Amino acid sequence: MQTVPVLLRLPTVMKITGLARSTIYKLMDQREFPQQVKLSRRAVAWPQAEIQTWVETRSRVQ
Repeated sequence: MQTVPVLLRLPTVMKITGLARSTIYKLMDQREFPQQVKLSRRAVAWPQAEIQTWVETRSRVQ
């Protein structure tokens, strides 16, 4: 059985990571943060699994 990927909008990503919007986009430009998925012309989101993996990886580095 396939699971449907959960997509997170920016406010949720900010809350989970503790990062500001500008920091998230700066890290994305540097390829150090998961890339967003375009939902529509004006809406984007991030795959929950990728955000969780990023957070886990960062907590091991510190």
